[in-house]
Formats: sequence, C-alpha cells, structure tokens
Amino acid sequence: MLKSILPDEARDILLGLAAAPITERVPIGDAAGRVLAEDVTATVPIPPFDRSPFDGYAFRGEDTANASRETPVTLKITEEIPAGHVPTVEITHGFAAKILTGSPLPVGANVTVKYEYTEFTDTEVTIFQPIPPNKDVIYAGSDVAVGEVVARRGDVLHPPLLGLLASEGIAEVAVFKAPRAAIINTGTELCEPGQPLPPAKIYNSSVFTLSGYLREVGVQAWNAGVVRDEPAEIAARIKDALAVSDVVITTGGASVGDYDCALRAAELLGAETLFWKTKLKPGGAVVASVLGGKLILALSGNPGAAVIFLLRVALPYMKKLCGRTDCLPETIEVLLKEPFTKESTRVRLLRGRLEISGGTAYFVERGGQGGGDIGSLKGCDLLAELPAGSPKLPAGTLVRAYVVN
Repeated sequence: MLKSILPDEARDILLGLAAAPITERVPIGDAAGRVLAEDVTATVPIPPFDRSPFDGYAFRGEDTANASRETPVTLKITEEIPAGHVPTVEITHGFAAKILTGSPLPVGANVTVKYEYTEFTDTEVTIFQPIPPNKDVIYAGSDVAVGEVVARRGDVLHPPLLGLLASEGIAEVAVFKAPRAAIINTGTELCEPGQPLPPAKIYNSSVFTLSGYLREVGVQAWNAGVVRDEPAEIAARIKDALAVSDVVITTGGASVGDYDCALRAAELLGAETLFWKTKLKPGGAVVASVLGGKLILALSGNPGAAVIFLLRVALPYMKKLCGRTDCLPETIEVLLKEPFTKESTRVRLLRGRLEISGGTAYFVERGGQGGGDIGSLKGCDLLAELPAGSPKLPAGTLVRAYVVN
C-alpha cells in the first residue's frame, strides 16, 4: 500500500486499472451524451448531391463570359426546381433553371446566382456580370466525403456528432453501457434533506454533488444511503453495493484518527488497498482499494474536499469506465487575478473561474477554499494548481489550471 502520494501518481494508478465497458445498441434519438463504441465511416456524401446555396438561377457560367450592364445575357428558363425535387431538364447553352435553396443542380449547370442580382420574368432571366464556372455551388461531399471517418470509438455523442450520424442515415448506434457508481455516506452526524435538522447534525450534501459531477461524464450514480461510522457496517454496505455497481464511493472516515473507518472497512472486505492519502489540499484524505476488479474509493466527509479529489484524481478513471478516450482534463495557463496569501506545503487546488481581460486569461478565486466549503464550487470552471512548496503568490503569477467540465 502506498501512503501519501502525489495527485498525478494517484490518478495514474487509477487509470491503470482495467476497464471493459459493455456495448449496447440504442436509437440515435436516445444516444445524446453516450459514448460511441465503434468507428463510423461515411457511406453517404454530405451533401449527397450538388446543390444551390440560395434561391436563384442555375446555368452554365461560360454563357456569361462577356456579360455586363451594357451587354447583358438573357437565358431561357427551363423549369423551377423546388427543394426535394429532381431536375428533369439538362442545362445547355442559352438556358437556365430557377432553383430554390438546397435544391439539386440540374445536369449541365455549373454556377448559381441570387435572383436579386438578375432581372427575370416567368420565362427568362437576364445576367449583368460574368460568373465563372463553379461559383456558388455546394458540391456533393464537400462537407463529408465517402470513406471519411466521421466518428471514432470513444467519442462522446454531442449534438453536432448526432447530426452527422443522422445525415449518414444512421438510425441506431453502438454505445458503451453507462457504468454504475454507488455513493455511500458515512457518519452519525448526517441528516437527509427534507427532514428537520436536529442539533449537532448536518444535511447530507456530498451524495448530490458527487452524483452530479459523475452523471455529467456519463456515469449512472446512485445513492446507496447513509451508514454509521462502524467499519463492519460500512464493509457490509460496500459489499451489497458492489454486487450491483461498477464502482463504490464512500464519504467520511478516510482521515487519520479514531474515526478512520474506511481503511478498516477495506481490510474487512479483503480488498487490495492501492493507496492511502494523497499530497493534495484539499482532498488528501482518501483510501483507494480494489475488490473483484472493482474500485472502492473512500473520500473525505468534507464535501469540498471530496469533490476536489474526484475532479483532480478520480474523474479520468470514471471517464475510462464509460469508454471515453478524452479522459484527461484540459489544462491552460492563467494569471492569478488576486494574490494568494498562504504558503502551500502540499499541492493545492483553488476553485475559481476563467476571466478574459484585454486578451489575457486570468484565474479569479471564488469564495471559501476549505475542505468543507461547497459555495465556491458554484460557477467554478477552473481549478488552479499551486505546486507543493509554493510561497505566498502575488497577483499576476502564472499558474496551471484544470478546466472543469
């Protein structure tokens, strides 16, 4: 068992755990936010035919080579082509077709022109300028060509990707089944929301905060209830939860002291302990263990600290369980907007938001930064990381920050 390791070491240990998500097929209408389980190659060009980008006329550009205000060119109209209709007349020298936005170009036409740049009647259209061939034509496959890989295994099915798949005529996709994570809160001091708050009690907030972050990356998180600070009871609840879940997360009982129940519970289960504590503030109180190939993660009872560890260390593994390939968070460099007046003996993560001012990216600290604080998570889109051993830092210090998403 490793003790008090760096956050990156802890993250890499978790990422090294096996993950074999199950594949299932779902209708594309139910696939938003799911993770694709196979590469998808285009079999239909997008667009599927040459088409007009606007309402106007389609003709041969060569016919207007000498057109001008003084010597306009008048073409005879062969037909009108509404969207969804197939042209029936080939365009030859001296002819044009009236065409609407998105309609297929007739054979022989190689340009289009907006109707407001012409003069026209029901039977003729007059052009006053030369229009070279291939101007203002949307060609088949100009967006996506046949044979192009439009989506890859591990991609999250966001709205644009769903639109691309639908444009290929795909009605059903193979996705990874969402993993299940049970969240168990420990502590006799916890009271469920909606109940009167007795003296010396606090409302159980961690399960809802953690569940929210997990669901955002595709994990089916569920509340496995509250259990007393008794190792045997915690171990029994974990065992029951593991039977129907891929991951079990507990909160509370992970620190050093008389109520350090998480490590003892792991021992009672016969789980292999991977590491105990990380050099992270807040969020350093943690026990990570494995039983039957499934991760048991015991986090701090302080909700802010539990969330920080989840975001910085555990979330990449949760994404891996979902089948995603974009497991690591995006990092950017930002300047501290305000000074940070504490020294950092451990790696410290600050909750804040990104502010762009004068073309420069700044980190703006939000609210309380203690392990028990959750108000600073509201509106937090960046976690600024201060290396271990950092002194007090003045405003303008360049730091690395993790994008929260």
